[in-house]
Amino acid sequence: MTTTWTVLRDRDARLYLTGAVISGFGTSALWLASGVWVKDLTGSDGLAALCMLALWAPTLAGPLLGTLADRIRRKPLLIGADLLLAALLLTLPTVDSPDRLWLLFAVLFVYGAAGVVHDAAESALVASAVPAPLLGDFNGLRMTATEGMKLLAPLAGAGVYAAYGGASVALLDALTFVVATGLYAALRVRESRPGPPSGGRRARTAEGARHLWSHPRLRPLVLAGGTTMLFAGLSGSLVHAVIDALGHAPAYAGVLYAVQGAGSVAIGLLSGPALRRLGERRFAAYGIAVTAAAAGLRAIPSDPVALVCSAAIGAGLPCVLIAALTAVQRETPDALLGRTAATANTLVYAPNVIGLAMGAALVELVDVRLLLAVLGAVWLVTALPLLHSPASASRTAAKSASDANPA
Repeated sequence: MTTTWTVLRDRDARLYLTGAVISGFGTSALWLASGVWVKDLTGSDGLAALCMLALWAPTLAGPLLGTLADRIRRKPLLIGADLLLAALLLTLPTVDSPDRLWLLFAVLFVYGAAGVVHDAAESALVASAVPAPLLGDFNGLRMTATEGMKLLAPLAGAGVYAAYGGASVALLDALTFVVATGLYAALRVRESRPGPPSGGRRARTAEGARHLWSHPRLRPLVLAGGTTMLFAGLSGSLVHAVIDALGHAPAYAGVLYAVQGAGSVAIGLLSGPALRRLGERRFAAYGIAVTAAAAGLRAIPSDPVALVCSAAIGAGLPCVLIAALTAVQRETPDALLGRTAATANTLVYAPNVIGLAMGAALVELVDVRLLLAVLGAVWLVTALPLLHSPASASRTAAKSASDANPA
């Protein structure tokens, strides 16, 4: 845990993490409140679900949006994105009838697009501000902060919505972006002006994807991340069927998600040392194996098993995500990092939506116990390619360890 304290003692790292906690709180609160807001105004579950679609859809344009993070200095870009979102959120108090819902959906869509740009710029800026041996620790701490907010913010957002309405949640989220802007403005990061672009727009947009595909260490990690999120979406869509098998009310999902979040918080604190000891490939592979086994064992209709499996999924699932992001930050030239990070995020997170749709269809056709057992077995196989070159993983771990402990 020594390196964790090293990260926390760094002024810029603390500012980054504090900004992530504050803005993440507002985002999670709005995520819950927006769907409830639409449901209350229209009574439509379908329109309420469109809120998540509006937030997620811009992820598909990650390679294009990520080019902004390589064309503009990243610190001003982070500040500009947060101020834009704060201003847009201030328009939402006017959404007081179904006729005004178009404004809410438009703001959510821009929110999602700005989030893609923000994440790409932040990943690139962090890579230049945090020493390479500590990137795994930083990314793990950021995961801990994000998951911690997911445990607290939806409850807070629901409380604010119930007491004061959706407009108050939007204003709260706007305030978090203003505070995050102040934190980013205080960063002591020196950036050179990006050089003039070379090649056509389409070629520049595709550079991130070409870098990922041609890099022998990044390609398997990003593919494993995308496959994992595909299966995670499928598994997540079965949670209510699992709850039915346990004989609980739908609200029991809150208990399972809280336990899963606690597992993610724990692995975030341990990811830095684990990455140095195992290397990115083995750390990701072991996390996938734990997640797959836990997903399969949820076929057993037992409360203790369900709780243990939820904690194991929470601990195992982030491993490949942290490993892939850390590897991208370490192995990508700075001038290309915005596009590469955004492309990697698209390739990793977009399959989650497909998995959710697949699960929603299959749960109506196949017994959930059989579905979970097959899912766990197939998911487990996806960890094997990451273990194919143990010597390479060992060399990566040894290099990271030597970098972290120079003679």
